[in-house]
Amino acid sequence: MLDLLLVTLGVLLVLAILGTAAYWYVRDTTQKRHTILRNYPLVGHLRYVFERLGEYFRQYFFLGDREERPFNRATRSWVYRLAKNEGGVIGFGSTYDKRRPGALIFVNAPFPVLDEERLPPPPCRIGEGYCKQPFAGASLVNISGMSFGAISRPAVQALSHGAAEAGCWFDTGEGGLSPYHLEGGCDLIFQIGTAKYGVRDEHGRLSESRLRELAAHEQVRAFEIKLSQGAKPGKGGVLPAAKVTPEIARIRGIPPGMDSLSPNRHPDIGNVDQLLDMVSRVRDVTGKPVGVKTAVGGREFMRLLCEAVLRRGLASAPDFLVVDGGEGGSGAAPQALADHMALSIDEALPRVVDALLASGLKERIRVVAAGQLVTSAQAAWALACGADFVNTARGFLFALGCIQALRCHTNTCPTGITTHDPKLQRGLVVEEKALRVANYCRNMNHEIEMIAHSCGLRHGREFRREHVRIVQGPGHSEALSTLYPYPRNPLFG
Repeated sequence: MLDLLLVTLGVLLVLAILGTAAYWYVRDTTQKRHTILRNYPLVGHLRYVFERLGEYFRQYFFLGDREERPFNRATRSWVYRLAKNEGGVIGFGSTYDKRRPGALIFVNAPFPVLDEERLPPPPCRIGEGYCKQPFAGASLVNISGMSFGAISRPAVQALSHGAAEAGCWFDTGEGGLSPYHLEGGCDLIFQIGTAKYGVRDEHGRLSESRLRELAAHEQVRAFEIKLSQGAKPGKGGVLPAAKVTPEIARIRGIPPGMDSLSPNRHPDIGNVDQLLDMVSRVRDVTGKPVGVKTAVGGREFMRLLCEAVLRRGLASAPDFLVVDGGEGGSGAAPQALADHMALSIDEALPRVVDALLASGLKERIRVVAAGQLVTSAQAAWALACGADFVNTARGFLFALGCIQALRCHTNTCPTGITTHDPKLQRGLVVEEKALRVANYCRNMNHEIEMIAHSCGLRHGREFRREHVRIVQGPGHSEALSTLYPYPRNPLFG
């Protein structure tokens, strides 16, 4: 009896498999969308399976340690080691190609700075003399803007606690201020995006009462008006409806369960004078420093900004500028913009600093550099260019455990960082990841100082362009000060 039952089940299983195969065969041969399936029914599905899995096979088995993009395996492994406090030590030589055009080479001093000669980098004050509550930034490396919504609740919690432990600031991103940002007790920079999430009234306009409420939080140390971001200049942010939970909708001030779409620019900021008007308005209401974040496409914006500040007076200037390179961006973006829009940070940062130096505004306006600056060498290069601080988002995402699965926009992030699926968030343990965030920040600052001491400098704020050389071709490098000579300041000679 049992044997007969097993035989019957086996026959039914075979018939089910054959029936399914026949159904898919007919479906494939009659459909008109896919040529491969129409010509090669059933077997053609393997093509799409391998296409989906290809990027993961390449990541782990086929690409070399220095080949992958946007971040190669060597860079990711280096960040993981710093986050785990395992040190950035290697053996048997580096795989970094010093002959590759664009490679960074620092000019070592014949007599490096001794331990007893080293100094801690002095805090850099933002808004001193121009607002009621200026802000002193101590850490050279800080957390760039990542919105609650784009990243998950436990990710925000871990970043908040880790930032407080390391003494760096945490930029909220354009998604508003959540309780999870405040939870760790870290310094926060509140970003005002084009949709004014978190500071909007019922008509979507800037609400001064909401600004005052936010400024009342001692942890909110400054405000940042975002014109654009490196991932998608000229395109507003997009948060898919699946990620707009009731809590996120409440914080942003929008309906739940609908796509969260930001305008491609602030409707009330259409030129440089209107931008400076907004900076002054937010600073007057909050009493705190106000900066501007933007990607840079050429020299025109900085020329117009500097001319307007000089015409209107130093009090009208933004207290800081966050320069985002075209290679930046931790969230989703149209590929046409991500690939081709805005200058890379390599070119944008020197141009911005040069404009400020030439107009005599460098001491008035602090500069924050962002755009794939996840290693200590890249951060030291930015300081040598003239940046006062470095922001990174993806460096801290790697510290949280990001594996570069490239699913940030799908709500299926396997590490729980960019998803609101509780099952996937479960893997992100806040206490453990907060420690890794703090370790990464502290070790980044430590290695920047190590590079500075090797260059004969007492601390990282003494970097200048002559301390860095950029490889132009095999066997030839140029000093950064030659590629981007310091401009003559017409005000000071």
